[in-house]
Amino acid sequence: MTNGPWPLQSAETMASMSIEPLLSRDYDTNPGLVHERLRARYGPVAPVDLLGVPVWFVLGYEEVLHVLQNKGAVWSKNVDRWRAYAEDRVPAEWPLLPVFQVNSSAFAEGANQNRLRAAWTKALAPYQEHSHPQAQLLDQAIRQYADDLIGVLSEGGPTGWADLAAQYARPLPLMVANRLLGFSAARGEEVVMDIWRMVDAGPDAAAAFQRLYDAMTELAAAKKRRPGEDLTSYMIEADPDLTLDELARELLMLPGLLDFTASLVCNVVVEVVSNPVVRESLSVGAIDETVNRVALLNPPMANLTFRFPLTDVKLGNYTIAAGDPVMLSVAAAHADPRFSGALDQHAIRSTRAHLAWGAGPHQCLGHRLATQITTIAVQRLFARCTRLKPALPPDQLPWRPSPFMRALRSLPVQYQLADTRVPVSREAEAPVARPSSPDEAAAPQSRSPLWSFLRGLVRAR
Repeated sequence: MTNGPWPLQSAETMASMSIEPLLSRDYDTNPGLVHERLRARYGPVAPVDLLGVPVWFVLGYEEVLHVLQNKGAVWSKNVDRWRAYAEDRVPAEWPLLPVFQVNSSAFAEGANQNRLRAAWTKALAPYQEHSHPQAQLLDQAIRQYADDLIGVLSEGGPTGWADLAAQYARPLPLMVANRLLGFSAARGEEVVMDIWRMVDAGPDAAAAFQRLYDAMTELAAAKKRRPGEDLTSYMIEADPDLTLDELARELLMLPGLLDFTASLVCNVVVEVVSNPVVRESLSVGAIDETVNRVALLNPPMANLTFRFPLTDVKLGNYTIAAGDPVMLSVAAAHADPRFSGALDQHAIRSTRAHLAWGAGPHQCLGHRLATQITTIAVQRLFARCTRLKPALPPDQLPWRPSPFMRALRSLPVQYQLADTRVPVSREAEAPVARPSSPDEAAAPQSRSPLWSFLRGLVRAR
């Protein structure tokens, strides 16, 4: 897998090389330029510094696909395979370390990984098979959530300014997560707010994670006692031997998938409002194609979590030592001239050979769910708005700094709503949480934190 003029290097260690930081102002502004600079200097695999830790950064499409497919079972995601980590050479305060220490199927291997993924496959099936009643009910719920969120925007008037990231794209998938998991209304809204605190990695992220873990554990215990028609109960039915700790850790993966979905919604909206050809395609029902095109051209999960080779392997123009961390860049792989050069950048129908959903043993099991949410979100937004105009040029939009996600921090737009009334749900109509039990009904009702927050954004405009 060596292409280009770069000489094949011996197995020199990254510690002996002069390497540049990956994350920088240039990377936040335009990661594509950084990718091409690294590709020109090193080829399809480059040594980089990731927040003080040396990492092999894979930019080539063939190389990324090769590692993802893992046909020879050479590549592991288990953090214990990381040589520097096993030797206590990774600083305990390294900010990304907690990401790799989560003991879930995302980092499992072998029989344990197969067992957990089998439970996910069975539990997700009712929501991803369009003929299943649960999938149809979920479709209706997503449309209602979308209309509710747009309805809150309309409280500020039929025209105005909005941040579609904060007021639409981010809350919608997390409302779906609340429904899928089977939380009560009030408890679910607390969870949604903590999910935001966790994924935004603010000062209270660690406390939010602990509350989320506790909430997932309590939910798993409740569903073991009294199953329902929800993802948590379906996971238990698929594998009754799952422990409460295993269930909690697996369920914590769902918000991550749906925050990815929120970023995909934003990226699709940007593509539609800035590209008249794509906007025209929506009128002929090609939303699925637009979502696929954006997943190819601007994948929200730009870089994947580490893989570690179990033995010395050649990759690109280097020999990667066993236990070295390898970070796969989906965004850079999609821009690899060996892959992108064969694509028609102006075609409405784009290839499905992209890597936005991964590949191989760890391929995303919820990609149909994420696509469904994104498609409905975009469809309802443009059906309800007769005009959407970006407040900033695409190259001036603010992005959230992240080594993994390519996600907008905000998406300011000027909107004009169609002159149609759409019924809103009880939760959105009154910003007070509905009681989920007789005991809760007897207690003083508290204002809904989610809808109060969203209405506060409207008033703050």
